[in-house]
Amino acid sequence: MNNYYYIVASLPVLSHEWKPGEQTPDIIRHEILEQCSEKDCRTIGMLEKGFTDENLTADFYRQALADKNRFIREYFRFDLDVRNAKVRYLNEALGRDPEKDVIILDEEDSHDGFGEASRLDTILHGKDILERERGIDDLMWEKIDEMTTYDYFDIEAILGFLAKLHIVERWYILDEKTGREMFRRLVDEVRGTFKGVRFNAK
Repeated sequence: MNNYYYIVASLPVLSHEWKPGEQTPDIIRHEILEQCSEKDCRTIGMLEKGFTDENLTADFYRQALADKNRFIREYFRFDLDVRNAKVRYLNEALGRDPEKDVIILDEEDSHDGFGEASRLDTILHGKDILERERGIDDLMWEKIDEMTTYDYFDIEAILGFLAKLHIVERWYILDEKTGREMFRRLVDEVRGTFKGVRFNAK
């Protein structure tokens, strides 16, 4: 991993009313890239590509699932499973063919065969829209934690941080208070790891 220490040192000092002022998520991402090797920048670029909706095609997922980096493969496998489940839920709500607009890469993708399918289904059928969104993002956050359990000073740790940063950034748009809370949680987790301890923020 390249200059992991810089990532921790560059995080803003948080207060109860912290807001993304001059040090926005885009600036944080840019500063991380400046400290990474060319190879790691390409890997980060692949991750970032997956946060733009128009890029999320079958070809993109095939490329991601064949990537040399373990985090990229596992993250986008889970991301595809979650997105397909959401599409099936919307199709059900609209009375459409459940497989309409679902991205199928192989026979295994024709159903929700991933381990979190039941929990995700419960989340999707919740009545409160914001609670549904928070539930899905909590599920993604926990999956990122699972994928990076033994990653401390490597590119996978950075990728996990950046994936969580996108979750936080989205919540500033949906709900600023929740966004602040999630950013504080992210900073606490990273600083806990930096000290050599897996810190489980509450």
